[in-house]
Amino acid sequence: MDKYKNLLKVIAIQDLILANPAISPPSVSLDFLSGLSQKLHLNRGAASFLRKYPHIFHIFYDPNKSQPFCKLTDAAMDITRQEAAAISASLPVVVDRLVRLLSMSTTKSLPLRAVFKVWRELGLPDDFEDSVISRNPHIFRLSDDDEPNTHILHLVDEMRDRSFVASVENWRLLECCKEDCIVDRIEMQYSFQHGYPPGMRLSKGFKAKVKEWQRSPYVGPYADVGEMKRSKAGIMGLEKRAVAIVHEFLSLTVEKVVEVEKISHFRKSFAIDFNIRDLFLDHPGMFYLSTKGKRHTVFLREAYHKGCLIEPNPVYSARRKLLDLVVLGRHGMLTNKSKSEEVLQTEKPCSEDENTE
Repeated sequence: MDKYKNLLKVIAIQDLILANPAISPPSVSLDFLSGLSQKLHLNRGAASFLRKYPHIFHIFYDPNKSQPFCKLTDAAMDITRQEAAAISASLPVVVDRLVRLLSMSTTKSLPLRAVFKVWRELGLPDDFEDSVISRNPHIFRLSDDDEPNTHILHLVDEMRDRSFVASVENWRLLECCKEDCIVDRIEMQYSFQHGYPPGMRLSKGFKAKVKEWQRSPYVGPYADVGEMKRSKAGIMGLEKRAVAIVHEFLSLTVEKVVEVEKISHFRKSFAIDFNIRDLFLDHPGMFYLSTKGKRHTVFLREAYHKGCLIEPNPVYSARRKLLDLVVLGRHGMLTNKSKSEEVLQTEKPCSEDENTE
């Protein structure tokens, strides 16, 4: 997370640079970035931050405009091309993710501004309103909301009755098929995968509470919740449904990680009456909540092992290369062969001491 929070700043600057495709090469002035230092959380200023990552950013002087500019290095540009190609190749998967997200909504619709909050997490193209929504009128439609300049994304009527299987169901099926499965089949019907970091001591009371929670029935994230009694069992069922929804939400993301603030924008649409952050804190066996920096970020614990996704995808792999350049910092600048070239040419394995922290 120490490196990840800086990666987010790098991506923000990268997006600003690539937003000027008419300029060759795409670049932005240091004066412009300096004016955004506070918004981008560049505590020591734009120039100081850029110089920390010479494998990603190159500062040059434009004599025609008499001021310094910043562009991406060849290595960083190559990574952006790899990510764009991976996103383009996975468009059918992206469409399915968006359909599933809409299907979890009680109205099969979402505010477009909420989707914009997580477009990168879902692996959507930056022009998804045109390349995904407009090009699939048989799946999606847009309408104006009561609020000015607000649009609502809907599933068309023909898509509303589609049924989906949540990702946790695949895990349950695999667990039940194991020869050494010792979990009761009834308990497995409503269970979620749990895992705790080494050294975390679990009290008997906590274990008993988790066991009771695992056994309790709930309505799945794609099912109609209907009316539920406000009894203890009913409230537990609603809470478990909320957990199932955020679990499925994280499963739909490229990197199985999202900022808590972003997912909170979907609370009303998903009919979640619980504090999102508390859901993550109450289930440490399922979620890892990082509070480093000003952003609270949640990881799907089961998806990671030693700091890497267990089942990586091409988009994640490209983004991981950019993170590797962030980790490099200024290292390797004086060697004969650029370290950034090595990052591009090889897939970096997960080291033994890496973890989601």
